[in-house]
Amino acid sequence: MPSFTGFSAGQANPTPVPNAFFTDLLPEIDHLDELRITLYAFWALNQQEGNLRFLTRRDFERDKRLMHSLGRTKAKAQAALTNALERAVLRGSLLQAFLRPGEAAEEALYFINTVRGRAALDALKNGEWSPADQARPEITLDLERPNIFRLYEQNIGPLTPLMADALREAEELYPAEWIEEAISAAVKANARSWRYAEAILKRREKGRDGTARGKTEKSSRRYVEGELGEFVEH
Repeated sequence: MPSFTGFSAGQANPTPVPNAFFTDLLPEIDHLDELRITLYAFWALNQQEGNLRFLTRRDFERDKRLMHSLGRTKAKAQAALTNALERAVLRGSLLQAFLRPGEAAEEALYFINTVRGRAALDALKNGEWSPADQARPEITLDLERPNIFRLYEQNIGPLTPLMADALREAEELYPAEWIEEAISAAVKANARSWRYAEAILKRREKGRDGTARGKTEKSSRRYVEGELGEFVEH
């Protein structure tokens, strides 16, 4: 089982969960998959915008990481999802709606049972809006790219206040892809220090229009043996 390195500082978009979830709902949930999809619904709906927020079964199914957590085969994951959604709807944490009477569960819409969720469901039933009118981004757990603080802690070391300030400055100066590649190059070169990664970024910035724009990890050995060697502990 992979080890969790801990929650990072500076999360840009935390997911709000009502206190009643912990005081009233959590003690009653006795099924792991039901808990998974309930928490996932809070997270996924928080990624949407506007007051009319909902999920479909397809939204759950297209998230490969979520489905993998529900079952190691497609059939098992599908069955687990069906069971988990039924449990959440029966418990009342999720609200289920059908656009047409007699529709299969595959066509259902799901809302969190909050004030906003209930209002959106009532408006849907009253014909005040249609899912077809809603432009919604495709949201999956894989789109949650590691922020720079998590990336640093997972690959280099504990985060200090001074280091957090340096990383925030780096985020403003360099593309996220560059930072990830520089940290990756530091790891591969066995040079786990921000000074080393930052030196790669500065060198790449100078060569923005030249050959230095190539993948930084490909040249990690040159950095270790060349001008960046002073940043490496041999």
